[in-house]
Amino acid sequence: MNAALDLNHPQPPVLLANQVEKTYSNGTHALQRLKLSVGRGEFVSLLGPSGCGKSTLLKMFAGLEQPSAGHVRWWGKGAIGQAEAEQKMAMVFQEATLMPWATIAANVGLPLVLSGVPKAGQVRRVQTALNRVGLKDFAHAYPRELSGGMQMRASIARALVTEPNLLLMDEPFGALDEFTRNRLDSDLRKLWAERDLTVVFVTHSIYEAVFLSSRVVVMGARPGRVLADVAIEGPSLRDDAFRMSSGFITQCGRLSALLAQANGQMDAVGGRAYGY
Repeated sequence: MNAALDLNHPQPPVLLANQVEKTYSNGTHALQRLKLSVGRGEFVSLLGPSGCGKSTLLKMFAGLEQPSAGHVRWWGKGAIGQAEAEQKMAMVFQEATLMPWATIAANVGLPLVLSGVPKAGQVRRVQTALNRVGLKDFAHAYPRELSGGMQMRASIARALVTEPNLLLMDEPFGALDEFTRNRLDSDLRKLWAERDLTVVFVTHSIYEAVFLSSRVVVMGARPGRVLADVAIEGPSLRDDAFRMSSGFITQCGRLSALLAQANGQMDAVGGRAYGY
């Protein structure tokens, strides 16, 4: 964790999924008796093969999906709307989903417009969010003028502009080249520490999960359930040296073995679905 807790007044988990089941109307059994707790200040990655329910679980945490059985709790409450005013959630999706006709500043400020924040407050908070993701000089640019990585930075800024303390991210860097992805992973890790965020991050990449996370939750093939909950060891500030360290490599190997065991076989060709 990156937040100190008062042991005399323990806080409820930020997120709690208890015996959660999800079966869709077409009969797809997405989640099975899933249990997971996320504490304040943790960076938890959900890792597993395609179709194991990672995104379904994340959408439940966002209130976009409802369980077929079991329950989800936010900050110890029964619904997102019952949380305290200072407890805010934001979500970043797989694609940047920016409005092509609007400037980057207008895209980032959209949540503030929708929530009725006064204009002066909008300008200040948009500029702050853009500064945090390294886009302060691109406020008046349009999405088409930005690279894919910069567009994703804008999407993260749009989430940060609401000043959340819970950030849900659904494989946001999966479509980017490795260099850009590594750079954004580094920037995200710094933002997590600076902003005292709680983050739940969906990924297919073992390397990304180990670099970013304080915990990695390994999920099995559909119906999704938690197969392993692994604490990640590493420095608070992580860089390329950490990616090259024996500790990083060892932890990647451990997660790879867990995924191979969970799915019954190792894909010797290219690590399909194991995140290589």
